[in-house]
Amino acid sequence: MNSHPILCFCNPLRKYNLIGDYPHLCSTLRNDMNVAFVHRMKIGNWWIITSNPVKYKGDSHGPKLAKNGQRGMKKHIIHRLMIFDALALTAFAAWWFLRPSPSAPRFDGTRAHADVVTQVNFGARIPGSPASARARAYFTEELTAAGWAVLALPGVSMGHDFVNITANRSDRQPEILLVAHYDSRMAADNDPNPGNHALPVPGANDGASGAAVLLELARVLPAEAPVALLLVDAEDQGNLPGWDWILGSREFAAQMAYRPRAVILLDMIGDADLNIYQERNSDTALTASIWATAKRLGYESLFIPQPRYRVIDDHVPFLEKSLPAVDLIDLDYPYWHTLADTPDKVSAHSLQAVGDVLLQWILENP
Repeated sequence: MNSHPILCFCNPLRKYNLIGDYPHLCSTLRNDMNVAFVHRMKIGNWWIITSNPVKYKGDSHGPKLAKNGQRGMKKHIIHRLMIFDALALTAFAAWWFLRPSPSAPRFDGTRAHADVVTQVNFGARIPGSPASARARAYFTEELTAAGWAVLALPGVSMGHDFVNITANRSDRQPEILLVAHYDSRMAADNDPNPGNHALPVPGANDGASGAAVLLELARVLPAEAPVALLLVDAEDQGNLPGWDWILGSREFAAQMAYRPRAVILLDMIGDADLNIYQERNSDTALTASIWATAKRLGYESLFIPQPRYRVIDDHVPFLEKSLPAVDLIDLDYPYWHTLADTPDKVSAHSLQAVGDVLLQWILENP
């Protein structure tokens, strides 16, 4: 018994469409359905079965037609059927070789969303806080389990302690650096209720979403991908007394010993109503390349090919070192720096879209 799946192509002039094991199918076609020739082609694990209807009921020797006109008509029909079969085989072969490989890495937006929930459940990840330490322990555990070498990089800026986390897996020097901040803001100073301004922000989208996408990419990226990860601390405390923005990334960029050809920052990319416009400070060529990938994957409505914002974010220190850097950010988020920045505002579909685009872009740019 042939163990391979069977796919039988049919055409409008042939009324049979069977799926079964190969010997049974051949017997059925030859005997019960009165066709003379059974062709098969193996593509991967599929047998493609086609046939020519040149055997007719009551005639075990093929067509014996008295009139040349009838014989010519039959030959014409047979010729058309053979052409259709050839086209069907070509179409299936194209689909087979162009379809995503079953073994290709696949990003899981649902699992990334679970990482958002986990981070928020730790509490406010304010630099130097116990919740921040719990988040780092979680990142380290997950990244190590995925085969990454994790390094904590403590730093001090403006009198504040913080800890960046970097991770590498390939023996090659990293050519692509993926960045996200993991701290959450200590003051919900954009909350519509002034009484909440002194309370910490949950930071589901602004903080946890980018880190969650990095974690899931770390799980599915091929081991040979020349990628490094950077989870930065102390990004989101600007405009508060004694603080400034992007302290962690400034420290890392000042100390980094290699020059990646692409730095990709993820910030606030989980909004259920996701609209990622092109950030004006970002490298234009790198931006165009990523947006082109998004368009090919069908995410053009989420990655909008129009410049809109100019943002001081964690990509800026790398731009200042003349490194190509891009900021993937959706600033049209009504819960920014409020107590309502909770996991229910974050969409697994949005995380999936961003993860799909980045994974595909990395695979296309090894």
